Amino acid sequence: MDIRYSANQKDFKRYTTEEVRNEFLIENLYVANEVVAVYSHVDRMVTLGCMPTTETVSIDKGIDVWANFGTNFFLERREVGMFNIGGAGKVTVDGIVYELGYKDCLYITRGAKEVTFTSDDANNPAKFYMVSAPAHCSYETKLIKIEDAAKKPLGSMETSNKRVINQFIHPDVLKTCQLSMGMTVLEPGSVWNTMPCHTHERRMEIYTYFEIPENNVVFHMMGEGNETRHIVMQNEQAVISPSWSIHAGAGTSNYTFIWAMGGENQAFDDMDAIATTDLK
Repeated sequence: MDIRYSANQKDFKRYTTEEVRNEFLIENLYVANEVVAVYSHVDRMVTLGCMPTTETVSIDKGIDVWANFGTNFFLERREVGMFNIGGAGKVTVDGIVYELGYKDCLYITRGAKEVTFTSDDANNPAKFYMVSAPAHCSYETKLIKIEDAAKKPLGSMETSNKRVINQFIHPDVLKTCQLSMGMTVLEPGSVWNTMPCHTHERRMEIYTYFEIPENNVVFHMMGEGNETRHIVMQNEQAVISPSWSIHAGAGTSNYTFIWAMGGENQAFDDMDAIATTDLK
């Protein structure tokens, strides 16, 4: 497992392009029949990717759970949310099978002992994108289909950010300990996300960008509002955003991204807005 330690905003100002990418960018999440995991010391969030092809893959494959978490199994003191951004697949949680189509979401509560992944078609494998947060209580494991997500249209074509926010793992949809996740879909002709931008001191965030057309990229903005930097991101990559950093982006085409948050609270209006004209 790749372990990323916390970075502070003062040191971040002096980072080179390579250092920014090494600290915050997550690449190559989907390897056949493997689990790729990145542990961030920012709120102890774990980002994972699994692409089963010809095997049934366990969530802890290749992870030394005791050495990394001090627990007997991965979700003993954690919760996890996941989206399928590939072909149809199945997730089995303690013997119960959940079928996930494209853009479907599954929340698994703390205490699930056995979690495995399979694809319906090895030639069109599922791609399970996951974020896990520490949890001190248990709720209900739940499958949320894309059509059942709470949909919030926002933005306009005039400001190049017409989009639909799909709330899945969200206080208005289901109870969790601290994890929140959703999916934002930009319409053709729109490229900006999360503008006007903001920070939230009590929560960190992780984005993954996908449905980026071939030969296109997303410029993900981060850093303090008066000291911004960017990371050029390609399809199916993820990025860690500490609480002190803005998290916004603009693509060379429209795209879709999944956001995940964890931290002290789940109040979505608990943020510090930054006027676009104040950015530097």
